[in-house]
Amino acid sequence: MKLNNKWMRAAIPALLIHCSIGTVYCWSTFKEAIFQKVGTSTFALGWAFSLAIFFLGMSAAFAGKMVEKNIHKSSLISCICFTLGMIGTGLFIKYTTGVLALIGIYLSYGVIMGIGLGIGYLTPVKTLMLWFPKQKGLATGISIMGFGLAKAIATPIMEALQKSYGISNMFFILGAAYFIMMFIGHLLLRKPEGWVENEDLNTSFKPFEMFKNKTFLGIWLMFFINIHCGLALISYEKQIITVAFAGFAILGTMVSIIPSLTASFNALGRIGYSTISDKMKDRNTVYKIIFISCIIVSIIALSTFAISNGYKSICFGIIVVALLLIVNLGYGGGFSTLPALLSNRFGMEKISKIHGLSLSAWAVAGITGNNMSELILNATNRNYDYILIATFILYIVALGICITMVSEKNKTSK
Repeated sequence: MKLNNKWMRAAIPALLIHCSIGTVYCWSTFKEAIFQKVGTSTFALGWAFSLAIFFLGMSAAFAGKMVEKNIHKSSLISCICFTLGMIGTGLFIKYTTGVLALIGIYLSYGVIMGIGLGIGYLTPVKTLMLWFPKQKGLATGISIMGFGLAKAIATPIMEALQKSYGISNMFFILGAAYFIMMFIGHLLLRKPEGWVENEDLNTSFKPFEMFKNKTFLGIWLMFFINIHCGLALISYEKQIITVAFAGFAILGTMVSIIPSLTASFNALGRIGYSTISDKMKDRNTVYKIIFISCIIVSIIALSTFAISNGYKSICFGIIVVALLLIVNLGYGGGFSTLPALLSNRFGMEKISKIHGLSLSAWAVAGITGNNMSELILNATNRNYDYILIATFILYIVALGICITMVSEKNKTSK
């Protein structure tokens, strides 16, 4: 088999990188074990995950020029930062407790690993689109699907490692394993022969000027809202399912299978929506579908008070499951369709920088999404219907932005 083809130089290395860094979403799998080991509050500990997502988005936003210029440098930095962050987290869990452990986990898992996440997320995307010029949606969908599937793949492995070797050793073992995977991805990743980056464009790019562009600002806002709303609901899936199926014998089964089911829909959205966008005249149509479907399922859930009425009938619980599946489907699809939409609006020359800048929306949403839900719950005596009311309104706003600001007529000349 020839090494110099789109699968060996783009798809496989992208999957190796994204299937590694996507394990950031496994936080709920081991956060309780960390809490028991280091003895700090769960609320304070939860900020490690928020910091990881924040530094993911911000490192991607500011690393675009480096990625554009040298993907081998960026893929190596990603590999080193991500795995050092994992191993550092294990060391602080093993040898420290209390405030010192908390600071160490913030630094290792939140900052260092977060930087590796952002650079690693961004690095393979342009290369994929260059190798798959007529199937950009499919190409980015394959890679970003790996990011979504990482949780489903890694969760049982992490649980087994924790049980057999303990929480700190789990981080050491996985840090070594992911280093091997990402380093192989780093060695394989290569842009097509003959592609030469325009250094003048790379030097002259002014990121903050992009926010004066109506189309980019619209894409940033609708991307932010989709992530914010997704995290507001996804981060409380277990609790929502527990309330919706309270009093039913099936509760334990639903709590155990829903995370895997929603993770599968998240991954399906990443590959499905982006692939469908290849067949559409305007890739922005995918976002219209995402927001309209989330609005419809939210109306059904709100009009029946499905979450709070779940104990009355299993039908209400089914509505809640449908809500979570549709939200996850759109959450994943929003990520994977973004690079191809940006290339459609702004061209390929500066795509890594523009895509990276748009990921700053992820950084902000990583802070606001689950924290909005927590504030609402504290103010409403833990009533989850009010979270849904807030996300429903925001989905309507996002649809309006999608229609008015990101339309094809606003397409920037290449």
